[in-house]
Amino acid sequence: MSSSVSSQAELPSPTRRNWVWFSFQFVLRLVFTFWLRYRASGLEKIPKTGGALFIVNHQSYLDPLLVGLPLRRPVSYLARDSLFPIPIVGWIVKNTYVMPLSREAASSSSIKEAVRRMKHGFLVGIFPEGTRTPDGSVHEFKPGFIAVVRRSKVPVYPVGIAGAYEAFPRGCWFLRPGKVRVVFGKPIPMEELDQLTKRGREDELVARIHQAVSACHQKAESLRN
Repeated sequence: MSSSVSSQAELPSPTRRNWVWFSFQFVLRLVFTFWLRYRASGLEKIPKTGGALFIVNHQSYLDPLLVGLPLRRPVSYLARDSLFPIPIVGWIVKNTYVMPLSREAASSSSIKEAVRRMKHGFLVGIFPEGTRTPDGSVHEFKPGFIAVVRRSKVPVYPVGIAGAYEAFPRGCWFLRPGKVRVVFGKPIPMEELDQLTKRGREDELVARIHQAVSACHQKAESLRN
């Protein structure tokens, strides 16, 4: 399944979870609450309708699940298109709002699909570090996500995850017991985004969003204590 095929498909409801994701949430809520003592804060900041962009720090493969778990609305993420043909795995990603990302095709197709979904009213999540943290801290953001911010014209919400690195770090095959916290921060004002998305201010935009995500991560860490 390619990005171009996905972009032509009719989009589902951006405010109602399908039965696949609803079932996953039910099971994961039980597992994560017990095994990871999972808690999320700042949910009241998330709008009930309308598109928005989540910028999230990347601690583990669990991160998309951890961010979407407490929400009644689905969240779309980008994933390698090579996952889609795989039996079972492909069926899961196709039915949990994941967008295919082709490494061979131009990245603009993925950006267009993400923007299309947000304009349709979806929440879209991005991990601008590009890869999982090697030590639990928030690392440098790759600037490619700026194109999504610039073109989407939707609120940007910083999200911080803490504890997922300890529970499921790189090279780990089993989920370790722990304490995981997720913090949804206040959206960056649209007026500020409008100014920072102007050409020549990319570095300021990256720094501003990095600071906001880092603050959410620090708060999430404090809530683990």
